Amino acid sequence: MSKIVELFAFPVTQTQLDWHNIVERQFCPYTQKRCFKVRKSEPDVSIGTCVVEYGKQSENIIICPHRLLQHNQIFFDCIHLLTLHQPGNELHVVPEVGIPGGNVDYFLVSTDNNRKIIDFVGIELQTMDTTGTVWPEREMVLYDKGLISNKPSIDKSFGMNWKMTAKTILVQLHHKIQTFQSINKHLVLVVQKPLLDYIKREFSFSHISSEARLGDSMQFHSYSYVEVKDSYKIKLEHRYSTDSAGISTLLGLNANANIDLAEIVSILESKISDSTILSL
Repeated sequence: MSKIVELFAFPVTQTQLDWHNIVERQFCPYTQKRCFKVRKSEPDVSIGTCVVEYGKQSENIIICPHRLLQHNQIFFDCIHLLTLHQPGNELHVVPEVGIPGGNVDYFLVSTDNNRKIIDFVGIELQTMDTTGTVWPEREMVLYDKGLISNKPSIDKSFGMNWKMTAKTILVQLHHKIQTFQSINKHLVLVVQKPLLDYIKREFSFSHISSEARLGDSMQFHSYSYVEVKDSYKIKLEHRYSTDSAGISTLLGLNANANIDLAEIVSILESKISDSTILSL
């Protein structure tokens, strides 16, 4: 039995689907593009693994950040942080915007009818990085569904790189939060609950507000991965908040990045189009 829970965004337990077509298309419904996770030895082959079972975790583990895009829920859960947004304004989701400290995965942007920026929120996604390879588990799914004839040998196990995943995202937040705080805007980290639970255990988290405060520039949104009938969805479980000093406390570092508000507005306005409009 494979440890893969979802392949190309579909639960592997669903037998009524055309799995041959799903695997052949290699399509991700969340990005509306081909799955970006490809084999190094076969770049034309997308792996397609979204969620896996792992160890004694109370819930299955999301290993692809795009899986968090289901129903655009994470963006709607950030609308309250657009404090200047007004009814009638357009809402846009702009991916991969570069600022000092690196790229921000998404910006949720409020514009007027002329598409001039009224307000924005930066949103970072982080899911678990794996060690080893999930490929044999993925091939076991194909074997179980009769898509390949040779039963794969699962002699290599995959693991979860908890420490590196947590440390990497916290360092990235440290580089970016000073910028958002200096222009009085919010940055949101969207994670699955098991990863945030690990950060809470292994890092100094006691100073982080357990009741998210609108005045804090850094927001944490923790989601659970829950089963609904014969499918799954993500569910917002808890919100936390802090400021740039709070992120520095987590790592014992200082932050110096800065950028003018007008520069970010200019970058975002150049990316706004009909294709970025947020929709259900």
